Amino acid sequence: MSVSMTGESNIKKVAAGAKVEWPFQISSDSSSVKLSFSITMGPDPDNAPEWNVTLYDSTGEIWNNYGNRSEVTVDIPGKSPKQLTLEVICPTGARYADSVITEVTAEDASMRFQAVAQQSIMVLKTQIDQEKSVAESLFAKSKFGEKDLYAILSPTGLRGYVFVEGMNTDRLHERAKDIKKARNFVPGETSIDEISQYLTPMSAVEGIVEGDIVELVNGPFKGEKARVQQIDHGKEEITVELIEAMVPIPVTVKGDSVRVIEKEK
Repeated sequence: MSVSMTGESNIKKVAAGAKVEWPFQISSDSSSVKLSFSITMGPDPDNAPEWNVTLYDSTGEIWNNYGNRSEVTVDIPGKSPKQLTLEVICPTGARYADSVITEVTAEDASMRFQAVAQQSIMVLKTQIDQEKSVAESLFAKSKFGEKDLYAILSPTGLRGYVFVEGMNTDRLHERAKDIKKARNFVPGETSIDEISQYLTPMSAVEGIVEGDIVELVNGPFKGEKARVQQIDHGKEEITVELIEAMVPIPVTVKGDSVRVIEKEK
């Protein structure tokens, strides 16, 4: 019997509770082929959580690792390759870098599929202007029990949301549910690419243009209104002219010392 297997077999990263899939094809000069499965969980096989591994064809599920079978026979439709999909679901209790390797063999042909657990980045809704309070409460709770909360980000300027990075998504929900001012997690996950704009500190003069009307929020002129005359992006300073001053005097202040109250028209 001649058998060949082709398709995706790259290592895939997956968050706890999520799934990854590999489509592949099997061809044979026979009308049916027996597939056998070998599954290795690591890096500590004796203590590794159970991963869910399932094989599908166009009709639905044809094998999974929760049964007692280590083999399954699949029909080959004439001379056309049989289209199959291997699905792996990461357990919610997975730790960082836990993995599962599934080897599918048919006669002399085989393919190897590996999934590796990675952290999740979730978005937690909060009461407006209580982001820092929620972040601090969540951090305090993370010191107890399983150490699977890796980072909390409350970006300046983003109101009503906190980013939370961790492994066990069920446990993250548990940690957050009784925190005052915390609401609920946004369904699904986000990624580093989607939050990268918050990982680079924003310039204090970002969004300010010459002609804007601002209010000084600290310093000797706190509460005064002024018009922006000049912006120094390198030093993150702006030169303003006080509107209500008897004599127009230019004043140079840091960009974070003002609040824009009217944009230049």
